[in-house]
Amino acid sequence: MDFTRLTSLLRHLVDEVRIPSVCMQVYRDGEQIYSYAYGSPEGMTVTPNTTYNLYSVSKLITCTAALQLLEQGKYLLTDPLYDYFPQFREMYVRCGKGDDLGNRIAQGERILYEDGKTEVVRATRPILIRDLFNMSAGFSYNYNAPAFKRILAETGGKFPTLRLADALAAEPLEYEPGTRWGYSLGHDMIGALIERLSSMPFGEYLQKNIFDPLDMKSFTFHRDEAVYETMAPQYLYNYETKRPELITKENPMLIGEGFESGGAGLIGSVADYAKFANAMCLGGTSPQGARILSPATINLMRQNFLPAGAEVDFNWPQLQGYGYGLGVRTHICPAKSGGLSPVGEFGWGGAAGSYVMIDQENRLAAFYGQHMRNNLEPYVHPRLRNTIYGCL
Repeated sequence: MDFTRLTSLLRHLVDEVRIPSVCMQVYRDGEQIYSYAYGSPEGMTVTPNTTYNLYSVSKLITCTAALQLLEQGKYLLTDPLYDYFPQFREMYVRCGKGDDLGNRIAQGERILYEDGKTEVVRATRPILIRDLFNMSAGFSYNYNAPAFKRILAETGGKFPTLRLADALAAEPLEYEPGTRWGYSLGHDMIGALIERLSSMPFGEYLQKNIFDPLDMKSFTFHRDEAVYETMAPQYLYNYETKRPELITKENPMLIGEGFESGGAGLIGSVADYAKFANAMCLGGTSPQGARILSPATINLMRQNFLPAGAEVDFNWPQLQGYGYGLGVRTHICPAKSGGLSPVGEFGWGGAAGSYVMIDQENRLAAFYGQHMRNNLEPYVHPRLRNTIYGCL
C-alpha cells in the first residue's frame, strides 16, 4: 500500500482548495495503516487528538446506540413511535400555509379549515421507529418553530432531550410518514428514544455503551472553555471570496441548554472516531474485544431503506449511487456513483466536513476531520473515497 496520493490530496485541500486544516486516519484488518494531519498557517497545528464539532457524523453513533437496544428486544423497527411517546398518536400533515398555523398548533390546537380548504390533514398512518432512522418520519430541521420557542420560554432556555418529543409532536409534519426522505431532527428524536428506553440520560448511555468500551476519551456533549481549548478553530467558507472565514467554536444546531443532540451535537477527535469506525468494519467488535453491535445488525443498518420513489429527495451530489439505510448512506450502484468502494460501503458526513467511511467487505475504515462549515462536501468526500481505494 502506498498512500502518497492520499497525502497529496489532503495537502491539495489545504494549499489550493483553502480548507484551513485536515486530518485523516485509515484502518484495515484492525490495524491503523495511515494517519496524517496538515494545516495552513492560519488554521493551526492539528493532530489526530484535536477535537471538532462533529455535527451530523454524530448520527452514526446515535443510530448504533439505538440498534444496541434493538438487539436487546427493547423495541421493533416496525413499532409505532406513539408506543413510547404517546404525544405522537395523532399527527397532522401540512398541506398548505397559514401565517399563524405553526403557532396555533404549538399552543395545542388541532386545526381544520372552512371553505373546503384544509391546511393540515390527519396523517393516514403513524410514525414508525424505522421512519426515525431512515429520515421518513415527516419531520423537518426547523428548531426555530413555535413549539420549540415555547418550551425554551417555559424552561428559561433549557431544552432537556426528552422535550424534543413534545416539540416535534406539536408541529405539523411536512409529509405523510414513510413516503419521502427528508433530512430532519429524526435522529435527535432517536436520542430521546434511547433515553426513554434505557432509563438513563442519552449522553450517559453513550458513555457507558460506546465511548468507554472503545476508549473514546475525547467524546462529549459537554461544552466549556477547557473543551474548546482542544478544538480546532472553526471556519465558514465564503463562496464569493473562495476563502474560509474564522467563526466561533460554538455549534449553532443546539436547541438549548442541556440538549444532547444525537443528530449534530457530539464533540470528538479523529483518533477516537476512527476507533469506532474500525470496530464497525470488523463486524461490531474492536480489536481489543469490545463488542458494540453484532455483524447481523450492521448488515441490516447498511440495507437501503429509502421509501419507494424517495430517490428524488435523496439527491445530494456526493450521494449519487447511494441509498439510505438506518442512519447511513449505503453504496448501491458504483456505475452511478463512479465510486471505487464496494456495494455496501456505508457512512455519513458532517456540516463542518467530517466524513466516515466503513467497508465490511475489505475490513476497511476511514475517518476524515475538517472544521469548516459550507464544507465543500461534493468536492471533498468522493475524492477521499476514491483515492483511499486507489492507494490500497
